[in-house]
Amino acid sequence: MIEEKKQIVDNFGRKHTYLRISLTDRCNLRCFYCMPEEGIELMEKSSIMTIEEIIELATKFRDLGVDTIRLTGGEPLVRKNFGYLVEELAKLGVTLKITTNGIMLDRYLELFQKIGLKKINLSLDTLNKARSVFITKRDYFDRIWKNIQQALEMDMEVKLNIVLIKTVNDKEINDFIELTKHKNLTVKFIEFMPFKGNKWDWSKGVGKQEILDTISEKFGSIKELENPKHSTSTNFKVPGHVGNFAIVSTITNPFCSECNRIRVTADGKMKNCLFANSETDLLTPLRNGEKMEELIINAIKTKKYSRDGMDVKMDADHYENNRSMISIGG
Repeated sequence: MIEEKKQIVDNFGRKHTYLRISLTDRCNLRCFYCMPEEGIELMEKSSIMTIEEIIELATKFRDLGVDTIRLTGGEPLVRKNFGYLVEELAKLGVTLKITTNGIMLDRYLELFQKIGLKKINLSLDTLNKARSVFITKRDYFDRIWKNIQQALEMDMEVKLNIVLIKTVNDKEINDFIELTKHKNLTVKFIEFMPFKGNKWDWSKGVGKQEILDTISEKFGSIKELENPKHSTSTNFKVPGHVGNFAIVSTITNPFCSECNRIRVTADGKMKNCLFANSETDLLTPLRNGEKMEELIINAIKTKKYSRDGMDVKMDADHYENNRSMISIGG
């Protein structure tokens, strides 16, 4: 009799096959919606997963049915020995993806091409250099834009992540759509989400319908595309444009019903949801040589159906008890 392979399935029957691993809580930008103004208390080096521990943990998740791994941060490319790590993870036979701010991307594009990592999400909240300095507190815009162009020339699948905030970058929606006219990329608009210390207020947010109305007003008809299974965004295209655009509507239209994602923080804590206050320590038992299968499988059983149980009001007492975005992993 063949033993049935163990899988990570929650109490709603959702099979979890997508793992996001944060490599570090350090970043070379200071985006205010991600990092609190006062900064964060950085994790002790001893509490952060080593390269070998990341590979070992990723292997355990692969053996439980995970077929996609996204590397995040902080900024993942600042992690020491990143090149070795990504080469080793590529040997697991999973689809590898990365989310980066693009500053150091040029150092790794040839390696990515070699190992088959083609899916790159790149945070770029503005096309205006001065505004970029305001948002990120650093002057890297020209370098980032050059690296985007290089990635596109190398046929990478590039998505630009744009967190929309009123009076900051909401007037640039159609400027980003213009990029899709001749460039084979996706611009992904993300609703402003609440995390510890980012002074969230939905009056600063731009919702899905407002985004669509803004685009329609200038470009006319919009074609809605078929969304891939488990997609966290709804996907669209302006007819005649080479690229497309997407909207992540966490606030106005949650997409939790088919969620298949798990997060592991840089200090080895498993989070069932981006908004989850509860975490499961995986690093301590990993270091103790304990078996991990049942721990991971049982942890996912505590997952709430949507947004860790937060209602439409997005309760401040809840999200202020969560981590800041930079210490969770983008």
